[in-house]
Amino acid sequence: MIAIVNYGVGNLFSISRSLSYIGLDNVITDDKKTIESASHIVLPGVGAFGDAVQKLEATGLIPTLDACVKKGTPLLGVCLGMQLLFEKSYEYGVHTGLGYLQGEVCPMEPDLKAKGYDIKVPHIGWNALKIKKDSALLKFIKDGDFMYFVHSYYAKNCEDSLIAAADYGIEVPAVVGAGNVFGCQFHPEKSGACGLKILKAFGEIK
Repeated sequence: MIAIVNYGVGNLFSISRSLSYIGLDNVITDDKKTIESASHIVLPGVGAFGDAVQKLEATGLIPTLDACVKKGTPLLGVCLGMQLLFEKSYEYGVHTGLGYLQGEVCPMEPDLKAKGYDIKVPHIGWNALKIKKDSALLKFIKDGDFMYFVHSYYAKNCEDSLIAAADYGIEVPAVVGAGNVFGCQFHPEKSGACGLKILKAFGEIK
């Protein structure tokens, strides 16, 4: 059973429907025991980093997630959920993340302007993946497959966990992972057949 963490932020039902569509049992839950006993965990998220961290802290689930990661339960962060996996974020202040992956979350716009790009932010739309290294999460994905992105902030200084990137004037970490912790900056539940392949591969990770 895959536990989709319900902490008041995220596309819970679209992720649940996508998992169910490909035959993966799942439950949307904020129950500690249910999460502890899950075979896999999905941490969704949309909105602002600081608000999401506060809501996650309010549920009391962070120690539960810490314990699950420590014992080896596969964890997938989606969009803002991926960003929460890092050490800190500079979105409207400085906020501490879960720290499962090294790196920080920074605004895209200043980095785009520094390179002379006048590109729309937020980054909304389809972009191709450039695979950097092998990963069980990309078992069914090939270089150049397109995924759907919606974000204004992106991960930096995360070279050790970088699995795949997307080009948006700057290199955007699109898939990250270390050990049993994985993250997708894009929305697999909104990325058609390729996104479903990501979820299928995640469900097969032991």
